Amino acid sequence: MERLSARLLSWASLIDEKTLDQARTTARMPFIHPHLALMPDAHLGKGATVGSVIPTLGAIIPAAVGVDIGCGMIAVRTQYTVDELASRDLAPLRQAIERAVPLSAGHQNRRIVATAEPRITELENLAEKAGFDPAAYAGNWRLQLGSLGSGNHFIEVSVDELDRVWLFLHSGSRGIGNRIAMHHIGVAQRLAKQWWIDLPDSDLAYLVEGTPEFTRYIRELRWAQHFALLNREEMMDRVARQVSDFLGIAVDEQERINCHHNFTESEEHFGKRVWVSRKGAIQADPGRPGLIPGSMGTASYVVEGLGNRLSLNSSPHGAGREYSRSKARSIFTHEQLRAAMSGIEFRDTDAFIDEIPQAYKPIDRVMADAADLVRVRHTLRQLVNVKGA
Repeated sequence: MERLSARLLSWASLIDEKTLDQARTTARMPFIHPHLALMPDAHLGKGATVGSVIPTLGAIIPAAVGVDIGCGMIAVRTQYTVDELASRDLAPLRQAIERAVPLSAGHQNRRIVATAEPRITELENLAEKAGFDPAAYAGNWRLQLGSLGSGNHFIEVSVDELDRVWLFLHSGSRGIGNRIAMHHIGVAQRLAKQWWIDLPDSDLAYLVEGTPEFTRYIRELRWAQHFALLNREEMMDRVARQVSDFLGIAVDEQERINCHHNFTESEEHFGKRVWVSRKGAIQADPGRPGLIPGSMGTASYVVEGLGNRLSLNSSPHGAGREYSRSKARSIFTHEQLRAAMSGIEFRDTDAFIDEIPQAYKPIDRVMADAADLVRVRHTLRQLVNVKGA
């Protein structure tokens, strides 16, 4: 860990100057307490740095939570071993998962399936208690439940160091969460102009605790966080069904872990009750299970928190981009992607060049930087990778 200033601590050994400048700017906001913590995977984001932990007194910066509210990971350890998959052609399994879960930006379900019905009812009841109608943001939000999205979101079948099979996926609150986030970022920006607040970046506009705007944001944020959690649960149930059908034996879940890495919670740190916005970071309280994925083609990790006080009980959420998507597409090739994915069943298309492992920080370096934040319980390697273009 490096103390860059009284209000900025960094665990990142690989970080560029633009990212550091962005983090310094956020750390100077007057309500940061006690300091901003940069995770090992930190990189440039909208307003605030992706891979940062931002504790705030009496205010929240909506853009510092992120536009994919509640984005995170879920993993299930099964009873299967690698021997049950290693000798099989895994393309039919990948294709079955691709049929069961809508992929790519803007894609959704054609109908509400049986497993989604109780989850949608739960979200309807939660929205009613929160006093808002999600359909005001996205009329089709119910059909979005159980869909993956695109970018770095993925579904994987992996094996750990003991050759046990895990099901692993990454997604968030989809279009409905994005619209909620963008609405409240806009509200915060309008209020800043109305009250002549001089901001170093318009995406650092904030909502003040105790105001109607703040209260509405928290209610809708919590709803979107829960949508994201249930979205992952719904997709995981579908993936488990496809694996069960493929192997002819029902999945027996040995363990299930579901964690956010774009979210806000009210917590106590350094003697104060603060709002902790983790934008690309997971909660790492002592013994708390968590998930840290690498990029496609590299290792992922099942971890438990060490409760590092200076990190505000947090840890990285993944590898973190080293090259932007446009830069990655300009310097890497389809052949390099194929080489990086050797031995892994994936949809072989140049649509994923910007997701090539070389576009990300080396995950082993990130995990070395996080040695005082989490303990590694299991290391996973992929057998099957599913992504949306």
